[in-house]
Amino acid sequence: MFTEELKAFKRLGVRHILLQVLNFASVIASGLMIWKGLGIITNSESPIVVVLSGSMEPAFYRGDLLFLTNPADERYQTGDITVYKIPGADIPIVHRVLETHDVSPKNAKSREENGEKVLAHQRLLTKGDNNYVDDIELYQGLEWLERKHIVGKVRGFLPYVGYVTIAMNDFPQLKYALLGGLGLLALIQRE
Repeated sequence: MFTEELKAFKRLGVRHILLQVLNFASVIASGLMIWKGLGIITNSESPIVVVLSGSMEPAFYRGDLLFLTNPADERYQTGDITVYKIPGADIPIVHRVLETHDVSPKNAKSREENGEKVLAHQRLLTKGDNNYVDDIELYQGLEWLERKHIVGKVRGFLPYVGYVTIAMNDFPQLKYALLGGLGLLALIQRE
């Protein structure tokens, strides 16, 4: 079945195989650098997420790919669509801000401290568009979301592109087959 490929692989030699392995490693490293760079630019630990449930329909459907930003100086408003992560929960949740509350000494939006503008602490209550109740039950004992729980605000999306990620999570064999196939292609490529 793969006899031709195996013969070609043996003819390549150790030096060529090492070169292919280094090329594959540089592609992986470049992808990681791009991901981390996007995280720094957007101020978000995860600048791109996939919608995993139907709780935000009709705004977003399962499999939609969302692009996030999390500017430190920008306040969240009622109606903003946010992605948040609760400590102890692995999966980020995409929901709309239902209420916002400022917590500060004089309930001011911002104050000056050492010549710099400091925003008041903002607390959020969220709800999925397709859900009947707010998300307090999802907060695992928290009454409100705080800024530290927010991954980012949705700035754009690509419909259904994230189904590849969902399929790889639902069927781990597919993920390993895809990664193995890509690795094998990188090794036997003749460039």
